[in-house]
Amino acid sequence: MREKLCAWGIRLAVTGMIVGVLAGPTLAQPYPTKPIRLAVPTPPGGATDLVARLVAPKMAEVLGQPLIIDNRVGASGVIGSESVAKSVPDGYTILAVFDNFATNPYLFPARTYDPVKHFTPISLIVKAAQVVVVTPGLGVRTYPDLVKLAQARGNALNYATAGPGTSSRLTVELLKTIAGIDPTAIHYKGGAPAMTALLGAQVEMMVVTLGTVLPHLKTEKLVPLAVTSTSRHPLLPDVPIIGDFHAGFEAQSWVGMLGPPGLPDEIQKKLEAAVRAAALDPEVRERFQAQGYEVLGTTGAPFAQWLQVESARWGRVIRDQRITLE
Repeated sequence: MREKLCAWGIRLAVTGMIVGVLAGPTLAQPYPTKPIRLAVPTPPGGATDLVARLVAPKMAEVLGQPLIIDNRVGASGVIGSESVAKSVPDGYTILAVFDNFATNPYLFPARTYDPVKHFTPISLIVKAAQVVVVTPGLGVRTYPDLVKLAQARGNALNYATAGPGTSSRLTVELLKTIAGIDPTAIHYKGGAPAMTALLGAQVEMMVVTLGTVLPHLKTEKLVPLAVTSTSRHPLLPDVPIIGDFHAGFEAQSWVGMLGPPGLPDEIQKKLEAAVRAAALDPEVRERFQAQGYEVLGTTGAPFAQWLQVESARWGRVIRDQRITLE
């Protein structure tokens, strides 16, 4: 009997060791072990969506798991952002955001998140100059001519925005104060529907990210009048900067990536490295630059600083102009 018990005990111990060996690697598997949801709080076709879809495949190669794009649209990006702010900080839900992410707090007081405190910055992926464009039927070909027309027509002139808190609106609000114009904003749920309305001449002008509008400039469906960067853009060398007419003027669009609050350092670092590898990949970088983007692919710390600066800067414009949501 003792021999049988001893043999049984040995078999049990060996079985336990085998189970431990087999289970050990499973429990210790490094992140990620399943697909990652990349929330995009804007419709397909806009700047945020385009950037997300360019970096996602390369990030997937680095991480070894696919990134699933989830366009969660509503309330100028608030709904999609809130879904990530409330998610489990395990690295399987992350967020791509446009420039309005930093200004929404001033326009949506009922929101449940703070863009700095309630997220983990991962990367400022790209920045881009904006372009003041008009429909050919408006009959203007230069920025000074647009200002004269806008001053004459007052709020009868309208312009499209990608949302009430985006740079496509705030840049025009800043122009109002320095150019003495007062066009009426027509808000859309993202850059793609706003561009559709502009191309259909439902609205007359827009300040839009260069990458989004570039194809329509090449086909002359829209007329570029000025860019918002501090120097002329190599893709539009004949188009002046707004600073030529209003000294010191600058405004840029941008797209970044964040995770929920409390994201573990090791997961944050893996995501930072994956974004950077994707953004700086020669093929991806070339595609970004062809669309007018400045490729950055920063780590989280510089992005956090950028968010604070942009939030304070445009917050002043919102307060000074007493901008509210209609």
